[in-house]
Formats: sequence, C-alpha cells, structure tokens
Amino acid sequence: MKIDLKSEEEIAKMRISGKIASRILKEIKNMVKEGVTTAEIASMAEKLILEAGAKPSFKGYQHYPAAICVSLNDEVVHGIPKNRVLKIGDIVGLDLGVYYQGFHTDTALTCPVGRISPEARKLLKVTEKALKKGISACREGKFLGDVQFAIQKTIEKAGFGVIRDLVGHGVGKNLQEAPPIPNYGQPGTGPRLERGMTLAIEPMVSSGDWHVKVLPDGWTVVTLDGSLSAHFEHTVAITARGVEILTK
Repeated sequence: MKIDLKSEEEIAKMRISGKIASRILKEIKNMVKEGVTTAEIASMAEKLILEAGAKPSFKGYQHYPAAICVSLNDEVVHGIPKNRVLKIGDIVGLDLGVYYQGFHTDTALTCPVGRISPEARKLLKVTEKALKKGISACREGKFLGDVQFAIQKTIEKAGFGVIRDLVGHGVGKNLQEAPPIPNYGQPGTGPRLERGMTLAIEPMVSSGDWHVKVLPDGWTVVTLDGSLSAHFEHTVAITARGVEILTK
C-alpha cells in the first residue's frame, strides 16, 4: 500500500483548506435548530465554501448530489440533504469536505436539536472522546493499529457499537487516499505512522448493534437495528512537532 506523504508546503496548503472547513462547519452547526431543513443547511454550506474561494469536495464525488452530508438519528453517514425538517430531540451529523489549492480536507460532527435523550447525549460525548483518543495516538513511529485500538476501546468501554463497514482514510490530493482506517484494530499492527501522513480520523458509532445497510438512494447508511448513530471527524497531519489537527 503506497501512502502519499505530504511536504511542509503541501501541509501548509491543507492547513488553509482545513481552517476553511472548520469555520464553515461551525457556522452551519449554528443553523441546527427546530424547523430548519437539511436542504437549507446544505445550501448555506455550499454558499460559504464557494465564497471562501474553495470547492465542496463531496459534490459530484462518485455522483454524490450535494455539497455536504446531513445524517439524522439512525443515519450513520452520507445522508442526502432534502426538505426534511429538524425537530427537537434529533441528532444531526454534519460532514463536509473542502477542496482548496489542490488539496482536500474532511471534517464532521454530530450535534443535538434542542433537548435530546440521555442516551443520545452520551453517544455524542463518547464518539467525540473516541476521536480525541484516536488523534492522541497519532504519533510518528507508532502504528495505525494503535490509533484504531484507542478508538475502539473508548467506544466499546461505553457499551456502544463500532461501525465496522465504514472507515476513515488518508486525504490530500484526493478526497480518499490510502490507508483505510477502520475504527477497530490491534496495537502494533498496520502501517507505521510517518511524518507527512495526512489522515481523516472518523469514529462512527452506534448506540446499539454495529451492522448497517444502505438505503435505496444508494448513499444513506443507516443502522440495521434503527439505533442512534454519531460521527465525528478531523483531518490531521503527522509532523515533526507531533500530530496537528488541520480542521480545528
């Protein structure tokens, strides 16, 4: 497996792309309120990406029809924005990619609509914690399996399911690059982490069973048992100074 290592100059370009992605994700997160439609959120995201002089990485990628993915409740990822109205108690996954100066960055979070159930609140907290634990394990000389294990351990210790059919990935000149990054694994296995690697770390977690299916739209991935799901993601770079979150 050939992993594309980025130069300092290339990481500097990704850093700008990541800052754009982070800012826009925060702005559209503020739109997540009762009565707003998923299409309205996606429309604003696309407008903001284009205004920043960038392009939405997702739109047209393998024929995906929108600038971002908006996934509700039991939808794990790849929810297509439509005229669905958000309601109190929903949890909403927002996933966006930005293409700027020849490089992609990818980031996501899941947020509540008003008051949510204690189970949903715990799910969001644990999934975000798993992302942080995975990123903390991203150190030059360590193994990708160390990162995967840190994520898996955090999720399963909380009694939740690690979605196994979907993975994180390398990111850079292409939206999806080597290596694939499952959210489960064994320490000391897989590729050794090297300076110049740029990775999209993205825990995807179910409050119930981990099995999933794809809806007839060909994109939306939902939990098979209808349980809630959450998704958090950052693009990171392995540098001489340690791991850097490019989408922070």
